[in-house]
Amino acid sequence: MTAHVPTVEWERLGSRDVATNGITLRVVDHGEGGDDRPLVVLCHGFPELAFSWRHQVLALAEAGYRVLAPDMRGYGGSSRPEDVEAYDVLTLCADLAGLLDDAGADDAVFVGHDWGASVVWHMALAYPERVRAVVGMSVPPQPRPPAPPVPILRSHFSDDFYIVWFQEPGVADRALSRNVRRTLVARELWSAAWAARDDEPPPAPPWLDDDELDHYVRTFEKTGFTGGLNYYRNLDRGWALTERLADRRINQPSLFLTGSKDPVGRFMPPAGLDLMLTDLRGHVVLDGAGHWVQQERPEEVNAALLEFLSAEVR
Repeated sequence: MTAHVPTVEWERLGSRDVATNGITLRVVDHGEGGDDRPLVVLCHGFPELAFSWRHQVLALAEAGYRVLAPDMRGYGGSSRPEDVEAYDVLTLCADLAGLLDDAGADDAVFVGHDWGASVVWHMALAYPERVRAVVGMSVPPQPRPPAPPVPILRSHFSDDFYIVWFQEPGVADRALSRNVRRTLVARELWSAAWAARDDEPPPAPPWLDDDELDHYVRTFEKTGFTGGLNYYRNLDRGWALTERLADRRINQPSLFLTGSKDPVGRFMPPAGLDLMLTDLRGHVVLDGAGHWVQQERPEEVNAALLEFLSAEVR
């Protein structure tokens, strides 16, 4: 089958609600799996949904894997707690541990993109016995910084750098929700300067058709962006909470995949992968690809995932 999955085909898969860690996650659970094939859990980033993995879920299931793709805490059909502190990275990891319990799985291969990558890297550190292997896309694992990260980002960039701008509750929330379509197809990093303009949304990228964009727009018009923004608002708190993990390294089989034009690489370069990943099996850079790599280049991403799964972790 083609790697591109039409929205209507994704919607036919359905989903279920899983109670975990005091909340519920809306989860697409697809594929049969088996004793020789690990469970695969796909974790999306900001501002995305389980839908962001539509091209991977069907390909992995067709290859014989059982795949879980949750709307992460704060997104889509999942719980959206109001407390900002409900979104620290260890709480997000505990959500995933409960997801494994519900699936009856001792462990899984965790795959994450953007914020999802940060979560699965931390999952491998905090719950090593539950992570059979780990794949991160766009955001590489980072050694613990010497101080809380937000002041470092502010000093290196500015108050208008998107992660810094996101910190004040309510500000970016209102700006991003004012025109959801414009937010989702923005061709620049969000900022106060971007928010101050009232220009029309640019055309959607060629890898996102009208039905797909409408799916995102409908969802975020309903939920807003606060849940996802709260991940950023816990960066400094997460730094403090993970002090006990500072000396750990990720020893599971690992893969890092990114696009050569991903802007994240400018401020989170992957040069130190070997410092954190003791069993790195591959570092894939898709030439010409941007940030939304699993949607933009699904054939190549699927091929890399299936090669990693079949050759390294079966």
